[in-house]
Amino acid sequence: MVWADVPADKEAEFNRWYNEEHLAERLAIPGFLNGARYEAVKGGPKHLAVYELESPAVLDSATYKKVSDNPTPWTKRSGPQAVATTFIRNVYSMIHPRTVTPPVAESGMAPALQLGRMDVPAEVDREWNEWYSTIYVPNYEKVPGVIRGRRYRAVAGTPTYLTFYEFEHPKVSETPEWNRQRDAVPVSEAMRKHMRHAQGSPGVYVKTFELAR
Repeated sequence: MVWADVPADKEAEFNRWYNEEHLAERLAIPGFLNGARYEAVKGGPKHLAVYELESPAVLDSATYKKVSDNPTPWTKRSGPQAVATTFIRNVYSMIHPRTVTPPVAESGMAPALQLGRMDVPAEVDREWNEWYSTIYVPNYEKVPGVIRGRRYRAVAGTPTYLTFYEFEHPKVSETPEWNRQRDAVPVSEAMRKHMRHAQGSPGVYVKTFELAR
């Protein structure tokens, strides 16, 4: 997951670089399964690139390192490390569900996402994770417009946890059905108080670019 804020006078070239060079360059690397770009309609940072990987080990492969260690001239001019005012690059491993079915693995990137980036105190970590994976996410998955929910733990970057809801449209979390699930069970109010969200979280994003599969 790569988030960035970019000055207005750099945005057009940044988007062109991402769409015409960078995304295809990354998806050509073995182990990169899918990828798409999104923009925030709520929260932030504004620009988001999501890459689905076979595992975090892909980023240690010789092929990936050859590409990442030898940036193109365009990358040096217009990549986020050159122009972004905010640049967050986190790597995650999925913790809920433990596995995905073949149809899910082969599905495209969702039209919209809601992302929560958070930490919790160590003393409630086990209880909080059990609640989140067995109660909170499954309840939200009942809401019309929710495709599915996933949870991830950071293996590089902070904060520790990422909640990843895939939506049919960006207004799903503004519906009465979504709001009813927020406190559908008494434990949810208590557990939510432990969350320490990163700035801009939760954010809602809409897909802006995806290569033909």
